[in-house]
Amino acid sequence: DKIQLKGGIYLKLNPDCIRDILLSVEDACDFNKKLIYSRDTDIQRLQKYSHDEILYHIRQCKLSELIIGSKMFDGGESCIIGDLSPAGHEFLANIRKDTVWNGVKSVAGKVGATSLSALTQIAANVVTELVKAQFGL
Repeated sequence: DKIQLKGGIYLKLNPDCIRDILLSVEDACDFNKKLIYSRDTDIQRLQKYSHDEILYHIRQCKLSELIIGSKMFDGGESCIIGDLSPAGHEFLANIRKDTVWNGVKSVAGKVGATSLSALTQIAANVVTELVKAQFGL
């Protein structure tokens, strides 16, 4: 589950990076505005990740249909993201709260399922169980 990039760098899916990208897209985008990312972009939430890691995870978000209107430019030096897709909005709504997100990661770690599709399913199930508990069902 590691991917080799230029220069021998190996990347592994980092769920926290995915979440931070989705939160950044949500913050930046609206009907008329896109997120523009490049090496020197100052997006506070993404400062803890390398440029290659961010681009890799943007591609994973695109392939998983969590974002729309994503295009890479200048050989990966910059990227434009149009917005979250409906699936991206749903996933982000399910994992927005840190407590829920930490629970999702905990369940994923216990069952050994850390793919993006597994995280999406776990998040939906965690939210369903929280709603049931709220209503005493």
